[in-house]
Amino acid sequence: MRRLMVIAAFALIAGCATQAPGPNGTRHMGDWKSQQTQIETLDAWTLMGKVALSAPDTHQSANLDWTQSGTHYRMLLTGPFGAGRTTLDGDPGNVSLSNSEGTFSAPSPEALMQSRLGWSLPVSALDHWIKAEPAPHSDSSIERDELGFPKVLEQDGWTISYSKWTNVDGLWLPGRISMVQGELRVVMIVTQWQPEDGK
Repeated sequence: MRRLMVIAAFALIAGCATQAPGPNGTRHMGDWKSQQTQIETLDAWTLMGKVALSAPDTHQSANLDWTQSGTHYRMLLTGPFGAGRTTLDGDPGNVSLSNSEGTFSAPSPEALMQSRLGWSLPVSALDHWIKAEPAPHSDSSIERDELGFPKVLEQDGWTISYSKWTNVDGLWLPGRISMVQGELRVVMIVTQWQPEDGK
């Protein structure tokens, strides 16, 4: 039964990939290097997509609506995650989680998700990993593809793989991300990327 749940969850998220924004043009050697400064300074966006999570005791999928403005983020997960609807809202050192059981707070999103949901995502690093760059707080390694784009990023015990890219206003951004740590696997399909001016 567990195996069937895993297959169903990832079949669902794979099906969503066909709805993701397709490449606008073709990536070329040097494209990533030429946009790296823009990627590093990008700190505000709205993003919509699908997330599938597989762990020993849970196999779920959800819709993701993520707004980032500087260090502040708001992530809305709708679907099986967090009893159907979970909102994670926070800044470094001050995070709240709201779901059908109420509103809870903690210093870190990872601790909060673990205590309330029973599993945790590396939210503190996701604002960097979603842009295919390492978070600045720890050592990392990057394997690049034949065009110089990040292919595999390793950091904090996580292996993050990038297999699809989408071009938004001339900027190449990840369209499909797979994150693995031990028995926990998360696949994120971005269906809408909208970089914004920082506020």
